[in-house]
Amino acid sequence: MLDNYEPIHGVLLCEGEDVDPLLYDEAICDLSPEELEEIRRLHSSDTAIDKIKDSIELQLVRRCMERNIPYLGICRGSQLLNVACGGTLYQDVEKELLRKSGCDVKHINYDDYDGHRHPLTVVDNTPLHLWFQNSFKSENDLQIMVNSYHHQGIKRLAERFKPMAHSPDGLIEAFYDPNAYNNPEEGKFIVGLQFHPERMRRYDNDQNDTKPFSESVFDYPGCPRAYLEFVKAVVAYQKSLSPCGEERIAPEMEKKKKRIVRSFSISKLTFEEDLGALLIK
Repeated sequence: MLDNYEPIHGVLLCEGEDVDPLLYDEAICDLSPEELEEIRRLHSSDTAIDKIKDSIELQLVRRCMERNIPYLGICRGSQLLNVACGGTLYQDVEKELLRKSGCDVKHINYDDYDGHRHPLTVVDNTPLHLWFQNSFKSENDLQIMVNSYHHQGIKRLAERFKPMAHSPDGLIEAFYDPNAYNNPEEGKFIVGLQFHPERMRRYDNDQNDTKPFSESVFDYPGCPRAYLEFVKAVVAYQKSLSPCGEERIAPEMEKKKKRIVRSFSISKLTFEEDLGALLIK
């Protein structure tokens, strides 16, 4: 299926339902059946597992990792990135981390969905630190306030990744692959963010309507940087493909295009024949 979308020059994978616990060996966890039932009740829209979606997206993530295709995972996209590379997740961060750390952090607030924020401490000398470097109070206070829409979260970070930020309860909420992120202009970018920088907007700002992508409309000037750097990497990756490689891909893409057009034509004829038969009756 994924072959039909080649060539792939970059993948931005965002939000969605919970990742199936069976995919990261967490079918048995420390949560009681009563707690699991409460989680399903509180987060009913998220706990509806979509196994087909999980399978397709995991294949897509692994393809990116195998080929070093630029990848930006936001929210569920970051969790899938970690699982695809051998990491695990908490099935419910608020219940499981509260036991471990004793620190109660609200990671989702349905009563203030877009307005809710909690603090993150950014790790020095990481891409996230670079993007938000002008927003910290001081060199010793590397904290930002981020939105939060999740109840799953990173439990064990896959070995290839390095953390970029933690919430007060110790949860890793941003990470990257240092071996696949050097200079985005070289086409290398593999990053996972639990929060949504694009939704951290100041809606009291008059410029929202006229300049939707201006840094001034965001909570922090660094909010658009993840996307801007990702796009740089995608463009660079595309350019890095050899001309002869592109020539080999082009005929295949043309064949696929013809097959798709033909399938639509057949469907159209079938529909018209069925419609004609109904009219005759």
